[in-house]
Amino acid sequence: MSTSAPDFRLIDSTLRDGSHAISHQYDSKEVIAIVKGLDRAGVQVIEIAHGDGLGGSSFNYGFSKVDEKGLIAQACEATTNAKIACLLLPGIGLTDDLRDVHELGVGMARIATHCTEADISEQHIKTAKSLGLETIGFMMLAHMNSPEGLVEEALKMQSYGADSIYFADSAGAMTTEDVRRRVSALVSALDIPVGVHAHNNLSMAVANSIAAYEEGAQNLDGTSAGLGAGAGNCPTEILAAVSDKYGITTGVDVLALMDVAEEIVRPMMPRQQVIDRAGLILGYAGVYGSFLLHSQRAAERYNVSQAEILLELGRRRVVGGQEDMIIDVALELTQKHAEAKK
Repeated sequence: MSTSAPDFRLIDSTLRDGSHAISHQYDSKEVIAIVKGLDRAGVQVIEIAHGDGLGGSSFNYGFSKVDEKGLIAQACEATTNAKIACLLLPGIGLTDDLRDVHELGVGMARIATHCTEADISEQHIKTAKSLGLETIGFMMLAHMNSPEGLVEEALKMQSYGADSIYFADSAGAMTTEDVRRRVSALVSALDIPVGVHAHNNLSMAVANSIAAYEEGAQNLDGTSAGLGAGAGNCPTEILAAVSDKYGITTGVDVLALMDVAEEIVRPMMPRQQVIDRAGLILGYAGVYGSFLLHSQRAAERYNVSQAEILLELGRRRVVGGQEDMIIDVALELTQKHAEAKK
């Protein structure tokens, strides 16, 4: 592990985005093991929450196995150096949730909205700042907005007091050029640092993260073993290894990150993060990564093709929070197929 100052800050989201891939079933033992492993490896920030953020444990999004605030408290106790972060989506999480996790020891709040709806983040960003939390404005499904449109939304978050701005390729739909154009536009327009959260549906997450750094991004996300929604996220250990190859200083112990992925995270994964047909379609059609397991269950329940469901969701440009549309689409496809057989 280099003693030089890192060239970018690494935020590991295994315990938040990875929650999607395991149906939000983390338990205390797993959380503590992952936090301690990442902390020993030198990861600067570790994010933990329900996959859909604070307050996400529900019928719509899936119930957590263990109360998330209990897990957050244990994560805060388990870390020695890393800052613990939480994600909140206005409309799912409440400002009271921010106050609760602040008291537990959380040091960073990431306030996430759809990439065209930054205005709904004002109350939550200002609340987080008033609590003394480092506050990140986080724009999801960023492929659905132009670079200029993202700048317009990011400026709102900056004006509310955000310390930095992220955009998320939540569908894993972006090419490297897509990422470069958006990062370049944001870096030029903002007075605060920019970050990127990449998904791997098109097998572009590591390349896109490196491209983001080259365009001026100062914060990059990863998850151990790529564990995350859809076909998974940018794998933390691979991002660190590739960064070393490029001579980019990460401040983390690459071999220790490999150990966390291989010895702690992979054994608890119900399925390895591979880019199968459904995962690839998510990126190809531009559908929110967390819809993967929901669409799989709907396909099995209504005996229709998961691929058809995902492609139709892409045509309708559904966004996070519209999980109910998955069932609607599955039912419509069932009816359509039944009528075709008459």
